[in-house]
Amino acid sequence: MGSFVEQVKQAKDNLAPVLPATPLQRNVHLSQQYGAEIYLKREDLTPVRSYKLRGAFNFISKALAAHKGEAKPHFVCASAGNHAQGFAFSCAHFGVHGTIFMPVTTPRQKIDKTKIFGGEFVEVKLTGDIFDQCYAAAQQFCTEQVAHLVPPFDHADIVEGQATIGLEIMEQLEDNAPDMIILPVGGGGLSAGLLQLFREIAPDTEFVFVEPAGAPSLKRSLETQTRLKLDKIDNFVDGAAVAQIGELNFDILKDVPSDHVHLVPENRLCATISSLLNIEGLVLEPAGALSIDMLEDLPADRIAGKNIVCIVSGGNFDFERLPEVKEKAMSYRGLKKYFILRLPQRPGALKDFLNMLGPDDDIARFEYLKKSARNFGTVLLGIETNDPANFQALFDKMAAAGFSYQDITENDLLSSLIV
Repeated sequence: MGSFVEQVKQAKDNLAPVLPATPLQRNVHLSQQYGAEIYLKREDLTPVRSYKLRGAFNFISKALAAHKGEAKPHFVCASAGNHAQGFAFSCAHFGVHGTIFMPVTTPRQKIDKTKIFGGEFVEVKLTGDIFDQCYAAAQQFCTEQVAHLVPPFDHADIVEGQATIGLEIMEQLEDNAPDMIILPVGGGGLSAGLLQLFREIAPDTEFVFVEPAGAPSLKRSLETQTRLKLDKIDNFVDGAAVAQIGELNFDILKDVPSDHVHLVPENRLCATISSLLNIEGLVLEPAGALSIDMLEDLPADRIAGKNIVCIVSGGNFDFERLPEVKEKAMSYRGLKKYFILRLPQRPGALKDFLNMLGPDDDIARFEYLKKSARNFGTVLLGIETNDPANFQALFDKMAAAGFSYQDITENDLLSSLIV
């Protein structure tokens, strides 16, 4: 067995027939905005619109080589998203049969896309409501059927496959190593692969790791130097929301200082997704936008004039989620608020309130519950505007008129019930 770099080179050669190097594009808008040379590594342009194809393909390729001359093994994976599609594509390419376990709650669009990539070679089994139940079913199936489980991130062959991105970056920059690589972290296969590769070929390249604020599994593990499993995670950034970093991957990443891992709030990420769609025409899934969003947190003097590569990990965005993304983006920008208004039960009270609204204030939600024998009724209000300052002007008018209200925009429990 050769060095890690040699193994990654072999994985890259094996991938070449199905995956030409994804583009490394200098982004003019971002470069001007941040005063640096910002390059986007477009993993959203692979055949399955994510980098996950690399690891799954490498795993199956090596397993088949190990069984050369024997009957082709049966492969299994558990996934509700990008890993399933990369797995299905690989099974179809090699002509091997695979079984994919997906939670019953998986959106139909993702199930259909997975079946298209795998065709006659894959079977999808819908099992359980959450990933843990689905993964347990896949493990049991492997035991009973003597099949090969292809893990989403926690395996040396997966790590090697994801690391092929790094070799492409070096070739595309003509062996001039980037000053900084910003990349998303979920289970850690991508980050472990790139860090291990660059430690050998370009140790001066700085790494910035990014996790969603609602799933900081790597950061919390580094802070405690223990591979922790989070009790609860926010699944909004589904491509990177992992409760526990991979065991092998944490072993590779355990010496990373915890302050090199940054957390991105989900609402701000939605604002970035919206901006990229409107300004750049880039359709990115939440995890795919993490590295770009992180640019906002880096001090100007730290990145000025440097060559920076942002790993755009995927573009499998379900447009049915667009209203939710818009809601979160407007909330982050301070352009939409929800509040509870206590409205006096007297004629003209509603008209008095409506007259307080400014010319750019728009009522997006209005639910009024009038109860007899009550002096006040309760109104659930959602208001959109074009300037955050407009809300303070409205609240000042309401206070002067004696209207009582409660801003519930940042109340996660109430927001989850009404948005």
